[in-house]
Order: sequence, then structure tokens, then C-alpha cells
Amino acid sequence: MAEYTGGSVEADHLCVLVHGLWGNPDHMRSAAKALRDRFPPEQVYILVAKRNSGYFTYDGIELGGERVCLEIEEELEKIRSGGGHIKKLSVVGYSLGGLVARYAIGLLFARGVLDELECMNFTAFASPFLGVRTPLKGWANQLFNVLGARTLAMSGRQLFGIDRFRDTGKPLLAVLADPNSIFMSGLARFKRHTLYANIINDRSAVFYTTGISKTDPYADLSKVTVHYLPGWEDVILDPARPVSPAAPTAPPTSLRATLETWARRVPLVAALALVIPLGVVAFLVNSAIQTARSSRRVRLHERGLAGIPVQDFRRVSLWIKEIREAVEHTYENLNSAQHQAYLVDDGEEDDNDDDGTATTNGAVAAKANGDASGGRGKGSGEDDNGGDDGKALLALERKQSRQQEGGFPTLALAPYQFAAIQALERLNWRKYHVWIHKVRHSHAAIIVRSERSGFDEGWLVLRHWATEEFLV
Repeated sequence: MAEYTGGSVEADHLCVLVHGLWGNPDHMRSAAKALRDRFPPEQVYILVAKRNSGYFTYDGIELGGERVCLEIEEELEKIRSGGGHIKKLSVVGYSLGGLVARYAIGLLFARGVLDELECMNFTAFASPFLGVRTPLKGWANQLFNVLGARTLAMSGRQLFGIDRFRDTGKPLLAVLADPNSIFMSGLARFKRHTLYANIINDRSAVFYTTGISKTDPYADLSKVTVHYLPGWEDVILDPARPVSPAAPTAPPTSLRATLETWARRVPLVAALALVIPLGVVAFLVNSAIQTARSSRRVRLHERGLAGIPVQDFRRVSLWIKEIREAVEHTYENLNSAQHQAYLVDDGEEDDNDDDGTATTNGAVAAKANGDASGGRGKGSGEDDNGGDDGKALLALERKQSRQQEGGFPTLALAPYQFAAIQALERLNWRKYHVWIHKVRHSHAAIIVRSERSGFDEGWLVLRHWATEEFLV
């Protein structure tokens, strides 16, 4: 890693790389190498964030963002003391690291650090901008959304949107995307916003959240035709026209349809029959231990005993304007086996349910609202909805659900997720949809997280980012 990081005194551009959940700095080795292969140490200085390694990622987006902010400030001071002068800043986040990076950027903005820098690139690889709450129906939804949110300590609560951030009354993910927050104002400073999202086989963060999308056109690849970006075929789709409806085919026979339905359920059945009995006890025990350790670290951090001047970060206002609106593998295997639910037009029935049961629009909307809270009571559900504003937003999404590009139905997301999409889209993202074919763990492959056979398609993604997207 050392051969790719750092830089010389002549470098005026700092690029910060932030790893994801359960990660460590070595996960960003390939990204650092791709960048260094393109830009010499005299041009770009590379910093790989280190303070959130391993189970420290359980401690939450806020604490993780404060650690990264401090690390960036310390590196800038180190470069200055060595005779260097950084004029430009780029930030790259992978998976959870994309959210941690956004929090750190907000702090840097509030503390005036960005005033002294030209903000160039913000890039996210498979980052769950909308969290990891699964828009589902049925008991599997409850199992994943409720248990998943409670096995990853504070990070889990924030990723599933069941937390209440400070005195805002809203999930941290909603605050991160609030147009009046320091986080969106800081993010808007960057000249280029780029994301790379896996279209299938991402067992940690599915397409709708990494692609900041209300729809998932890749839910059934047999119904669409994908279009590749010229020169980057078979991996990166053309952002101007990534997909189009496939030519109609004869409907399958009743037997074939039944077999295909059961085939889609095989991953979930396998997880329940094999993975859970063998691994769930160890997973939950470890989760309990790590949650306890994380809680202790957070308490020490809050008291200023973790080596970070927490009050320096907490004194900054979260808002640009004075607004206070009331507002490990077991997990991945369960997530990858889910089928998504959709909003439907008023008076119509949802024909997308794989078990053949029809769900009315009102039921799906209620599901979208209730599941955001992990199955909590009515009072907390009202917080998630944002009251009348949340209901109005859902009504608007239902009205537009059959008007999406390509006719793809709108997913049954929570109101705060629809609001986040609306706010984030104002940044004019350059979105690249990625199809990793060779392995069934595309979340790791997209960033070439390790030297593994089959991850070579990820190198193409990294080369595209370094050569075509990275502004210097």
C-alpha cells in the first residue's frame, strides 16, 4: 500500500480514499494503485483513511465522519509542515465509506477547510446513499429489516433508517441529504459527482440505493436489453442509455413459471436451511460483542476520551439556515435473496408479488412507511413519514409510478428515501451502472477489494474512473 499512497512536496491535489463496513485501508489498495498508475506523486497526493478499520465501522456514520475529518485535517497540516501546499481536494468512498465521506465533507465545510481548497471529485463505489432498508413485503422483510438493523450497532440503525439523529427527529440519512444541511452544501462544492453501481449480485447494497434510483430496471434481466459504453464493453453500461425493454417473448407455460418462481427462491431457502442454522448463532454472538464494544467506544468518544476533540466537531451547526423540521455474510445472503415491492397506481393491484398475492396501493404504501421503522409502533412510524408531508410525497410517487423511463415501476421506498433522491439528484451525478459477470459477489469486485480470481472486471471500472472521470 505504501508504494501507492502519499505524494511529493510538489503535489497540489489531495485525494482521500475511505473504505466500507468491516473494511480496512487495504481494501482501497487497488483504487490507490489505479490512481497512482495514472497520476505521479508530484501531481496527486493519496491518503487512505485508517481510523475506521475493522469493527470501528460499527460506531456509526457520525463518529466515522469525525474520525475521517480529523485525519484529513491532520494530513493537510502534515503536508504544510513539510513544505507542501494542497490546493485541490477529491474524496472517494466505497460502500459505507461513501456515507462516512459525505459526513466528513460536511464537517470540513462547516469548519472552513473547504474555503481554502478547490473541490474537484466526489466519487462513490457501491455506496448505499439511501441506506440498506429493503422495500419488501412479507415476513422476510421483517426478518431482514428488523434484525439487520440491530446487528450492526449504531451503523446498522443508521443504515436502516431507524435512528433519530441528535435533535432533528429524523434519520441521519435524511439529514445527510437535507438541502439546508452542511452535508449537502459541502458536497455541492465538488465540481464532479460520480457513482458506480452494481446492477446485480451486490449482496451488501442493491442497485436502487447505490444508483440513487426509484426504480430497478435490472430486477429481471430477461426483460431488458443492456447497452454498454463503447470501449468498456461487457462491464460498464452506457450512461446515456443503459437499458431498454427487451423484445416481447411468448409467455412461459404454467409449469415453467412455477419452476422459475421456485428457482428465484432457492437462495433464500438455502440461507434458511443451511446458513442460518450453521452461522446465525456465531453471527449474533459476535454482533452482540461488537455492539457492546462499539457502545463503549462511542461513550468514550462523546466524553472526549478517544483522542478526538469531539466538541470541536459538535459545536458546528448542522444547518445553513435555521431550520429544525420534525421530522457479516448471513446478513448479505439474506439481503441478496429478497424480492422488491413496488408502489402501484390508485385502484390497481400490484402484480409484481412473486407469491401471486395482490397487494393494494394503500397496503404497499403503508408497508413502505412501517418498514422504515423496522416494524415499530405507530408513533415512530409517523416520524418516518414526516406527517402530512410524507403522505403527500408518497401520493406523488404513486401518481408517477407508471410514468418512469422505460415503464419500470417505482419501488416502495420510505418517504425520507424519496426526499433524499430528490435532493441528491440536483447534484447532476454522472452515473455508471456496472455488470460484474465472473463472480457472485460484485460488491467486493467493483473495487477489486482483494487479489482474487474473477475480480479483474473491477480493474476495468477502476481504470475508467482514473482515466475518464477523475479531474485534476
